[in-house]
Amino acid sequence: MRILVVCGAGASSTFVAQRIQRAAHDRGLPYSASAGTVRSLPIDLTATDIVLVGPHLGPELERIQQDAAIEGVRVLLLPEDVFTDLTGIRTLALVEEAMGARESADTV
Repeated sequence: MRILVVCGAGASSTFVAQRIQRAAHDRGLPYSASAGTVRSLPIDLTATDIVLVGPHLGPELERIQQDAAIEGVRVLLLPEDVFTDLTGIRTLALVEEAMGARESADTV
């Protein structure tokens, strides 16, 4: 699974992506997580399965979802306290839950 974490400038998303990557690696999962910005999103979407949107970008969520829908990419708005997840385990669980919900919907 290819995970893209998006924020305004790419700084906070880098920390979240690194934590998710470490949590996935520790569980032996073949996931990749990278950081991006709203400006790089149109290019990054083609190599992404799910976009995690920083909580401060809530006002831009609808536009991000529209752009992602064109590529068939799932979008998840991260909770306000995402930056307190220092291990990435909780954030990874959110990703797996969101992707599981998508797979369930696809099989119905």
